[in-house]
Amino acid sequence: MTKRQTTAFRVAAAVAVAALMVQPTVAGQAQADKLNSYVGNWKGEGALVGGSNPEPFRCRLSIKRGNKDKINYAGRCTLVSMNLSVSGTISYEDDVRRYQALMSSNAGFTGVAMGREEGNAITFDLAEREKDRGGNDIRIGSKLWLQDETIRVDFEVEFNNSGQVLTAQVPFSR
Repeated sequence: MTKRQTTAFRVAAAVAVAALMVQPTVAGQAQADKLNSYVGNWKGEGALVGGSNPEPFRCRLSIKRGNKDKINYAGRCTLVSMNLSVSGTISYEDDVRRYQALMSSNAGFTGVAMGREEGNAITFDLAEREKDRGGNDIRIGSKLWLQDETIRVDFEVEFNNSGQVLTAQVPFSR
């Protein structure tokens, strides 16, 4: 090996070692930091509208750090006639550059919603067709907003056989 080749090899090796020592910036770190800003305990209340009378709707939501920059949530809502619990994970998926929310509930409803940034908010739209316990078709829709220091959930259920629609809006605060 000539002196020139040896010098070139050493320079290339030094550059390679230096490159390995630098920690790469994760493309979704800003998004993960934004999600982590929602970690904590939240409370919200609203009313379930569309039945014979509006029913008070009170909820608690706990958000914790999960694995790999995900946040895990667990919530419980109380109505006059029932309790609803939900749990899931929200993450930023670097490979598709979108947010994703996974949810399951004690009512047998599960879903996946892709989220998007709208200004300083992250929004998720979830729409599913399911069957109720009697085997009747229902449409379930939910929109989740994470914005600044607030969380808001809008919820809608349409019973296809009767056309009845129930809605609730629940703003959360710490």
